[in-house]
Amino acid sequence: MPRRKDEPGFSRRSFLKTVGAGGVAAGVLTKAPAVSAQTVNAVGPGAVPVSLNINGQMHRLEIEPRVTLLDALRTRLNPPITGVKRVCDRGACGACTMIADGKTIYACSTLAIEAQGKRIRTVESFTQGTVLHPVQQAFCDKDGLMCGFCTPGFVTSAVALLEKTPNPTAEQAKRALDGNICRCGTYVRVLEAALNTGVKRG
Repeated sequence: MPRRKDEPGFSRRSFLKTVGAGGVAAGVLTKAPAVSAQTVNAVGPGAVPVSLNINGQMHRLEIEPRVTLLDALRTRLNPPITGVKRVCDRGACGACTMIADGKTIYACSTLAIEAQGKRIRTVESFTQGTVLHPVQQAFCDKDGLMCGFCTPGFVTSAVALLEKTPNPTAEQAKRALDGNICRCGTYVRVLEAALNTGVKRG
């Protein structure tokens, strides 16, 4: 037992030794039980079968577990689905936005293997033949695009918003689109497009 600080013979060294020994003992006593190798369901690192439901069509791929959903669609499908764009590649700009089971996701930071069993929709799914989706048409009518790299992500986020909230306020639209970045700065026009889609409101 170390002496109290006010007792004669107290030293910092003896105090630290005691504290260190106590920490080691506590670590030994509270050591977590070993995990059995049989409880770990690991896959990879080689290619594994992955099934993806993209725009209502099943796609079966053989890909490594590290492949992102964005890469799976853009580089592993034949033909590829390229409406979603790779821009920041770190889940910050929203250009790769897709809808998974009704929720928007960043495809560049979602593993393809994690998307199995989900209904994935990309910007390609919104048109009916040659007829644009009302949101896509509104982006054209309101001039809500410039270079176009961010546009598929904005359109996808706007579609997801309007499917959940057919008559959003400006604040709701801003919140739904705040995960998307337009480096050209067309935010005012994008917001106008999202709020003036021609969709019948309830």
